[in-house]
Amino acid sequence: MSAAAPKSVESSSLEPSCRDTAAHALSIVRDGVITGEGPTTKGRVHFSRSLDADDTAWCMRILTATAVNDQPVSRAEAEVLFEINEAATERSDGGRFDDLLAKAVAHYAASASGLKVPPRSVALSADTEIESWAPSYASKVNSEMLEWIAGQMRGKRHNNRRLMAMVATFLGATALPLAGQLPNVFDIGM
Repeated sequence: MSAAAPKSVESSSLEPSCRDTAAHALSIVRDGVITGEGPTTKGRVHFSRSLDADDTAWCMRILTATAVNDQPVSRAEAEVLFEINEAATERSDGGRFDDLLAKAVAHYAASASGLKVPPRSVALSADTEIESWAPSYASKVNSEMLEWIAGQMRGKRHNNRRLMAMVATFLGATALPLAGQLPNVFDIGM
């Protein structure tokens, strides 16, 4: 993680006490990405609609705060991450946000499907391969979760290759009803 997100910029709205306040804190990061202003952009040059390593560090810090680290990523948190992904037309974080988004969505989908997930600090770490903990077969993931992910990705300007690869891995014979929707979500040559 970057040395970004200096302590001097901390505010109570960016220190989550539960998953709801984490989703709210992520929305503050989203607003900073959109406008280039706000508590997560203070003290640095930040252009509107850009996402940099500091923004990604804020997201990671919020998602792995002590108060939420041992809880699964919530749908609300994942939805705000998708909003950040869509808002950022320029990227300068070396792909770290894409990795974080894919892992957070997998964490949410797996836990909502009744599967055990590791603590966020492990699952979302840049040093942890998603394959080491995420389910590798669609039969293990609730089809509603796969449909939700497909819906979040459908028609978006930015497609996250890491997330698309994860969804493609999830899809097997047990997820054939979704296969017809996939060409609309992303181009995988079907």
